[in-house]
Amino acid sequence: QVQLVESGGGLVQAGGSLRLSCAASGRTVSSYAMAWFRQAPGKEREFVAYITWSGGSLYYADSVKGRFTISRDNAENTVYLQMNSLKPEDTAVYYCAAARGGSYYYSTPSTYNYWGQGTQVTVSS
Repeated sequence: QVQLVESGGGLVQAGGSLRLSCAASGRTVSSYAMAWFRQAPGKEREFVAYITWSGGSLYYADSVKGRFTISRDNAENTVYLQMNSLKPEDTAVYYCAAARGGSYYYSTPSTYNYWGQGTQVTVSS
């Protein structure tokens, strides 16, 4: 019902910035909570950031707080992740996800109904 496609990943030097986009098609996602996760080789999928349907509440993993910003443009059915002050440990495949409703367990992957294919972010030192 909903398709999510991430873009904007690439190679960046430590201290640099990238902006990831997640474009949704099909059913509108204006009423969906959205999140970003990431997964590095050999590691579990890790919560990064969450935004409610209204954009009124934002939650971040401690590891990215103060450096990353999640936002959404419901008119464009797009969610963004602005990543600043990137570190080599941020290297991972980044995934966007959508949930039909909000949840206390916003950092749990099983909360989300739809997932994108992922986009690679590589931060060099």
